[in-house]
Amino acid sequence: MAIDFKTFIQIVPHVCAVHKPVLLRGRHGVGKSQVVYQVADSLGLPIVERRASQMTEGDLVGLPSTDGGCTSWNPPDWFKTACDRPVALFLDEVDRATIEVRQGIFELTDSRKLNGHTLHPDTMIFAAVNGGEHGSQYQVGEMDPAELDRWTVFDVEPTVEDWLDWANGKVTSFIWDFVNQNRKHLEHTEDFEPNKVYPSRRSWERLDECLRAASLMENPQESAGTVMFNLSAGFVGFEAALALNDFAAKYSNLVTVDDILNKGKIEVTSEYTINDHCALIEKMEAEETFKVLLDDNQVQNLANYFVTLPSEAAMKLWTVIGTDGMEIQNTIKLHKSSTDSGIGVSERLVELLTGQSVEE
Repeated sequence: MAIDFKTFIQIVPHVCAVHKPVLLRGRHGVGKSQVVYQVADSLGLPIVERRASQMTEGDLVGLPSTDGGCTSWNPPDWFKTACDRPVALFLDEVDRATIEVRQGIFELTDSRKLNGHTLHPDTMIFAAVNGGEHGSQYQVGEMDPAELDRWTVFDVEPTVEDWLDWANGKVTSFIWDFVNQNRKHLEHTEDFEPNKVYPSRRSWERLDECLRAASLMENPQESAGTVMFNLSAGFVGFEAALALNDFAAKYSNLVTVDDILNKGKIEVTSEYTINDHCALIEKMEAEETFKVLLDDNQVQNLANYFVTLPSEAAMKLWTVIGTDGMEIQNTIKLHKSSTDSGIGVSERLVELLTGQSVEE
């Protein structure tokens, strides 16, 4: 059973507490390496990363020495570091490594030592592979039961929200908004056609970097056209690039949090679908809109917006406002408020929760 990154981050500290090796399995470009770095940072451990797929047996075990009349092995620098001090030893692409390298890693994960050299007691071992459920899509070697038994194996299938949480502040608001409102284009989850370019979580980050460097993010609407489309297609494929270009052409018409909260332009959402409203609410959450105390004008505008929402979106907004760690006074102020037309937010909540109006 696959888990999302939010769940993985919650449970992996328990594995780390007993210093057992962790293996992440999942599709390419979903952020396995990023989450390993995130976990290592939370543990206060520097990363020592090696691509197992690029290693030979000698790269793993080191060079022999005959000092003292018998053969011993001098470990490579990265392994010595992992023995001398606590680090997060990250072995990427283990299922693409040669069988000799994997057999060496076998001992490392089983006994925390290799050729007589023992890992530091607080060093953690992490690995990432493309095998498992999606292994048939990749040129990887199978890991037999005895090999897997040495790992704590987590199949990861991150959600769109995992990426949106991670990407907030790391990519431009334009790319974030596009993915938030066009979620099917975040990544390809079905079988892959040979030689076709598909979007991935990694490719969106790379595209964002390129578009910013090309100064195409300063005004996305003016940037829409052949250059943006062709550039994007090289990173995320034809279909996603076409959708992105169309989104850019209409980007100035996108309703912002500021439009609702500060300008009170509720009418611009009159033709919104539930998905459109939910995307706007998710942007409010991503911008941490309710972690500061709203002024009276903002609360009034929010009340005017709240009562126009379909039930699913209204409850989503109420949940976001009341999430743990956010400013509780915002919830209280909104609950007590009424719209410009006199409808009380508390009355609307009763309707949502009971299915009946207050008068009934």
